[in-house]
Amino acid sequence: MSQDSNDGLFARLGRIDRRWIFLAMALAIIAPILMRLRFEEEPQRMAQATFDTIEALPAGSKVLMSLDYDPSSEGELQPMANALIHHCASRGHKIVFMTLWPFGTPLLDKTVKRILLEYHPQLKYGTDYVTLGYKPGLEGVVKLMSSDIPKQFTTDKQGTPIGEVPLLAGVKDLSGFQLVVSVSAGYPGAKEWVQFGNGPTPDAFAVIGGTTAVQAAQLLPYFPKQMEGMLLGIKGAAEYELLVQKAYMPERFPERLEDGRIRMGSQVFAHMLMIALIVLGNIVMAAGRARGGAK
Repeated sequence: MSQDSNDGLFARLGRIDRRWIFLAMALAIIAPILMRLRFEEEPQRMAQATFDTIEALPAGSKVLMSLDYDPSSEGELQPMANALIHHCASRGHKIVFMTLWPFGTPLLDKTVKRILLEYHPQLKYGTDYVTLGYKPGLEGVVKLMSSDIPKQFTTDKQGTPIGEVPLLAGVKDLSGFQLVVSVSAGYPGAKEWVQFGNGPTPDAFAVIGGTTAVQAAQLLPYFPKQMEGMLLGIKGAAEYELLVQKAYMPERFPERLEDGRIRMGSQVFAHMLMIALIVLGNIVMAAGRARGGAK
C-alpha cells in the first residue's frame, strides 16, 4: 500500500462519524448477553473471604440481610444478592430481610420470591425467613437497631408484632445475629452498617458488604477487620457466583446464578473495544502529525 493510500486511510479514520463508535460499543455490550457468554473466573481474596465467612457459621445461624439499593443499581448488585441469599439458605441459616432504601422494597420482595422461595420452597415464613421491609431514618435505623430492634421495627412487613415472630424471639439488638450482610449502592449502606451497627457490643457479629465498583474505595479500608467479606462490583459478583455454584448448584433455574458471569462478558468486550479505539486514535493522531511535518 502506498504512502498516499495510508494517508488517505488515516484521514478517513480521523473523520469517522462517532455514531459508528456508539454502535460498536452497543454491540460489544449487548452481543455477549444475548449469546450468554461466560468466562471462567478465578476467585480472588475478597470473594473467597465472603464465601468462607458464610461457610464458617454454624447451621441455623441468624443472618440479617439488608438490600440497600434501587433499580438503578440492580444490574450490578442483583447477581451478588442472588448468590448470597442462595448460599445462606443452602447452609441452613435463618434470614431476616430489610432495606434502608425506599425503592428497595419491590426489589427485596422480588428477590425473596425469585431466589429464596424458588430454590428453597420448603422454607417457612416466620421460622426460616422474615421480611421487615423498609424503615425511614437512614443510618439512624442502624443506630437504633444496634440497641433496640423492637423499638425500630414494631412489626414485620406483614404486620405481625415482632414479639410474635418465632425467628426474632429473643433478638433484642443486632448482637442477636451472627452475620449482617449489606448489598448497597451508596448511602446509607454497607459503610453505615460497619460504622453504627456494632454499638455497645463490638465484634458481636460478622459483616459482609457487597457494593458497586464506584463505591469500592469507601469500603476497602474496612476489609478484613471490620468487614470480614466484601464483593466489589460485577467482577466480585461473578467470582462469588462461581464459588456458590460449585458448592451448591441449584436443581432449578441455575442460570439465575450466572448473571454476574454473563455481564462480565459485556465488560470484557467493552473494555477491549475501548483499548482498541484508544490505540487506533493515537495511531491516527501520530500519522496526522507526521503528515503535517512532512508538508
